[in-house]
Amino acid sequence: MVIREVNLETVCGITSRLPRNTKPEVAFAGKSNVGKSSLINALMNRKSLARTSTQPGKTQTLNFYNVNGELYLVDLPGYGYAKIARTEKEKWGGMIERYLHGSGQLRAVFLLIDIRHKPGENDRTMYEWICHNGFEPIIIATKLDKIKRSQVKAQLELLREGLGARPESVIIPFSAQTKQGREEIWERIEQLCGFPGTEAPQG
Repeated sequence: MVIREVNLETVCGITSRLPRNTKPEVAFAGKSNVGKSSLINALMNRKSLARTSTQPGKTQTLNFYNVNGELYLVDLPGYGYAKIARTEKEKWGGMIERYLHGSGQLRAVFLLIDIRHKPGENDRTMYEWICHNGFEPIIIATKLDKIKRSQVKAQLELLREGLGARPESVIIPFSAQTKQGREEIWERIEQLCGFPGTEAPQG
């Protein structure tokens, strides 16, 4: 996709009402520090549209990015950061669930997992939670540039097994440094959103 215009249009907190968008939405979930902001910046061809931070758990809102006036990328709060109070985690969880249930335009949820590590309990819980809410998560294996090429296949299988994902589940290796995987992610977004000239994704 050619990015002509992008802006952070809506920010929703715990008590905010969800926007009634008329354009398709795709959402991105992932553990704190998994590289979600870096992924969004790479997809948008921007350096600092989504702010990256060395402080995990900083994203506490649903952030709606309007792309070309055609669709929305929705950044969900990061999960799994131990220093966030349990009551706050529960509030975030309720906010995310409200969005998954309440958005009439959500077409897909991308779940980011660090390719270097076996998925943790929080990752498995989020995967199952997304499935429970009626979506088949598309896995993005981040930080691809941090491992050797010879390790990629084994690590992808580790992610699949660790999540309990189906054999046909889509896993896309991605590097924010080299942008590898960016085009594949955009192709799938365009397919899922039904843009002209794209075919429905397989699997």
